[in-house]
Amino acid sequence: MNITRWEPFKEMEDLFRQYSRSLRPRNGDLAEWTPTADISETPTEYLIKAELPAVKKEDIKVDVEDGVITISGERKHEKESKDENEIRIESFRGSFTRSFSLPDDIDPKGIKAESKDGVLRVHIPRTAAPKPKAVSVEVK
Repeated sequence: MNITRWEPFKEMEDLFRQYSRSLRPRNGDLAEWTPTADISETPTEYLIKAELPAVKKEDIKVDVEDGVITISGERKHEKESKDENEIRIESFRGSFTRSFSLPDDIDPKGIKAESKDGVLRVHIPRTAAPKPKAVSVEVK
């Protein structure tokens, strides 16, 4: 008689892995995806670095409204040749959107974005924070 060890967490992992595969887009289908982003700061600016491989700069849009910056666009499916038969597609295609709240100490008119080597860099300049004013309150 063989004793087989039951591993319920491994079975759950296998189940989730199979389920997530069934949700992935098939060839030619478009699905929404979310690019990863890193945010850093220096004394002069905030920097958002979003990974957008195979996304042309013409397909990227950066908007600032009501204290929120939104990066959106689309990664299009481009077939290399008519003779090519795609066996497996693991990269996501379709539209994407990422939004981030902005702090109060920024200059929205000075925001600049550049796309190079699959990374979008959004430079958000900082302004001097307004100094709090002392207010005298009369006691009655």
